[in-house]
Amino acid sequence: MGRSQESFQKKEVRNKKEKKRKEKEAKRLAKRDNDSKNSLDDMIAYVDENGVIMTTPPDESNKTEIKVEDIQVSVPRGENETEEIVKTGVISYFNEPKGYGFIKDINTKFDYFFHVNNLLEDVKEGNQVLFEIETGQRGPTAVKIQIDKK
Repeated sequence: MGRSQESFQKKEVRNKKEKKRKEKEAKRLAKRDNDSKNSLDDMIAYVDENGVIMTTPPDESNKTEIKVEDIQVSVPRGENETEEIVKTGVISYFNEPKGYGFIKDINTKFDYFFHVNNLLEDVKEGNQVLFEIETGQRGPTAVKIQIDKK
């Protein structure tokens, strides 16, 4: 089919595609020209003592000397002092056949998981209990559970 037989619609589509191709080529050339103007100095960023990124270098007069030994890369190791805080709660759920349940802390309203191996006495749902917290496999776990004698 020759161009003379093309419809007006086909000519418009062809002209739009050609125009778009030329615009894309012009953008590519402009971007290539601008990229060559960027130097290493244009790409450098500075960070001040507060962690703010700046384009100007920091003031040399404010420089402080830091010893390599003082830099801590990880969390400092503390003594393994675990505070034995006895908490008070109510057994909100207890599945005796499966051997687990949950205690709702009276103060924080947080639910703690417990297992029957951590019970010091027989308990049932609704009992007010005293317990301690330890970190278990899936988070905080209630241990040393006994009925509150108050």
